[in-house]
Amino acid sequence: MSLLVVGSVAFDSVKTPFGEAEEVLGGSATYFSTAASYFTDVSLVAVVGEDFPEKHITFLKSRKIDTEGIERQKGKTFRWKGEYGFELNEARTLDTQLNVFQSFKPKLPEKYRNIKVVFLANIDPDLQRDVLRQVDSPDVVACDTMNFWIEGKKDSLLETLKLVDILLINDGEARELSGEPNLVKAAEIIKSYGPKTLIIKRGEYGALMFKDRKIFAAPAYPLEAVFDPTGAGDCFAGGFMGYLANTMNFEESNIRKAIIFGSVMASYNVESFSLDRIKSLDYRELESRYREFKGLTHFEDLS
Repeated sequence: MSLLVVGSVAFDSVKTPFGEAEEVLGGSATYFSTAASYFTDVSLVAVVGEDFPEKHITFLKSRKIDTEGIERQKGKTFRWKGEYGFELNEARTLDTQLNVFQSFKPKLPEKYRNIKVVFLANIDPDLQRDVLRQVDSPDVVACDTMNFWIEGKKDSLLETLKLVDILLINDGEARELSGEPNLVKAAEIIKSYGPKTLIIKRGEYGALMFKDRKIFAAPAYPLEAVFDPTGAGDCFAGGFMGYLANTMNFEESNIRKAIIFGSVMASYNVESFSLDRIKSLDYRELESRYREFKGLTHFEDLS
């Protein structure tokens, strides 16, 4: 089964305590698509400028990502520049140049309209709903958002959430969206907005799932070296949604597996800058780290 994603394709300039990279391939939809492509066919809708190199399109196609939905407009591609401290928890944004992304109005190619699994990456909630108006009866809709939209367009975001089955956000966003500091209470408030399943990403502390009355906690993979956390949340979402689209099983037990595959993709992504590490993965590596995740959380019953 295939997966539709709508979001940003960008150039990132990133500095961490362990190095820096200038004008490398980034953007939420790029990270998401690359991670998801290890599990399912991906169709990508985004906008780039005249300066976007063909080699990046070639790379996406090499991952069997359908790029017909990438629109090339006159002007420059979206750019983001950020810096991380030693904690690596959150980037300090140094510069944002929206460029052609500022006027982005997603237009789905006709062949994308019947795709049954849809992921709305971090874009204006008005645009997220516009995308859903172009899709014919999807089976599952998932989305991401950020503090910028929670603070500036909350009413519009709440309208979008009424149409969403799965919401993936980080812990700070969950607290701000709900107005509740306790994540368990926050989850109940957010689910009342519409999403049946809430995934809260917690960076180095892993992820939490809230579905019905059940809670699942997954750890983050303990790494010896973390070079660049940019895109880790998007890779988590890509692995998570890619696995679900591959299996078309949205039961709670399978969502748990999807969370671990999402965590696997995020753990590989942070081992290098941009997409350098996940470009070279093979599925045996994913399975191996999946098993390692299982070992991390195994314990015996009380005797």
